[in-house]
Amino acid sequence: MKTLFSIIIIIAAALLTASCIEDGYATSADAQPKFSTDTLKMGLSFTEQPTPTSRFTVHNRNNKILSISHIALRSGAESAFRINVDGSAGESFSDIEIRPNDSIYIFVEATLPATGSGEARAFTDHIDFLTNGVSSSVVVRADGCDVKRVKGYTVSSDEVWKPGMMYQVFDSLVVAPGATLTLDPGVTLCFHAGAYMKVDGTLIAEGTAEAPVEMRGDRTDNVLTDISFDLMASQWTGLAFGPESRGNRLRHANIRNTEYGIRAYEDAEVEFINCRLRNSASYVLTGSHAKLRIIGTEVAEAASGLLALIGGEAYVSQSTFANYYLFAAIRGAAIQLTHFSPDTADPESDRPFLKADFSNSIVYGLGTDLNAGDFEGTDIYFRNCVLKSTGEDDDHFISILWDTDPLYGTVREDYLFDYRLKPESAARTWADPALIPAEAVTDPYGEKRTTVAGAYEQPLPL
Repeated sequence: MKTLFSIIIIIAAALLTASCIEDGYATSADAQPKFSTDTLKMGLSFTEQPTPTSRFTVHNRNNKILSISHIALRSGAESAFRINVDGSAGESFSDIEIRPNDSIYIFVEATLPATGSGEARAFTDHIDFLTNGVSSSVVVRADGCDVKRVKGYTVSSDEVWKPGMMYQVFDSLVVAPGATLTLDPGVTLCFHAGAYMKVDGTLIAEGTAEAPVEMRGDRTDNVLTDISFDLMASQWTGLAFGPESRGNRLRHANIRNTEYGIRAYEDAEVEFINCRLRNSASYVLTGSHAKLRIIGTEVAEAASGLLALIGGEAYVSQSTFANYYLFAAIRGAAIQLTHFSPDTADPESDRPFLKADFSNSIVYGLGTDLNAGDFEGTDIYFRNCVLKSTGEDDDHFISILWDTDPLYGTVREDYLFDYRLKPESAARTWADPALIPAEAVTDPYGEKRTTVAGAYEQPLPL
């Protein structure tokens, strides 16, 4: 009993001591908060609307409670920024306590004023801290630019959109039958969540290697510290070409971040030249009894597959099909062909069977490359292509480099998706120059084409 009593006394004393340490305050001038960053960089945002919320951490590295006497935005009520300290919003805070070896979050957002320019302008403020008589601060910075906002807009007659300010699209952007929307080099369309574009008339996107046309989601921040929203699908609904849509030409256009990708419906005619089409939660490009020309174009990263052709006509040359989608298991082959023979006919359609010609192109990535391999008696041909499949040449597969890794520059685990080829790639000598169409004499970077298969003549930089 005496021994047990002694043990109880020792334990009680230890608990009392720990309690005293825990409940005490660090009052020395050396006892200061530690910040996860000295400058919180919030990235690019559009003016006159709330930015995404950013945050940083305030640590107490001491063995006693740290009481921060005062936390405030230096510009006070005049600041474009707003803060939330450990769950409470306001302009200033007093006597914020952090327990020993613990931390709190400070959340920051802003509504940046208009600048009168589409060029990015930096806005800064300071969050000041006063602890044990010592001042410290964290800089907050957000870059803002003005945008032209478009909501539920219909192009009913011919329009030409110019660069300068980005266009932010809410709800919908529709090109009516008989109307043409021309996007000049450097035009950027940023689509808000749920927004879509429908073309019943004609879309001309006239980008260049130096100033491509961009169509993407409107999030400019990071999902996580090192993952940009630029990598994320499902930010906007997608782009559709209706049955009456003719004469569509997209040159040096980058289209990404969609939910269902790009869809061309019955009899629509669309030409893609030196484009980058990527990041879809469904398919990147679907043609349903449509007429497509895909030349010098990258088609990449999607959950369901990259290219789905249901009947219609497709001419594909000097293009790269690469699926290394990050955020879901890949559900289907990169290229999926249906309604090309009686055995694959669409039971709901009596339309003509698919005619498709693929030349000087690469189909490689995670998952399978093709959903079918026997094209006897069909109008489907692959010429001088690099495929992941193992096979043999025949009347429909002509001069094929089978089962060969093209050696992309992609490093998926580092979120790097670069489909230019390493110098030692066998695909760099596999294209037939006689099959290069006039529209693709240069690649998306402006390099003159020679014998390199796929979208990119320019090699991966060493």
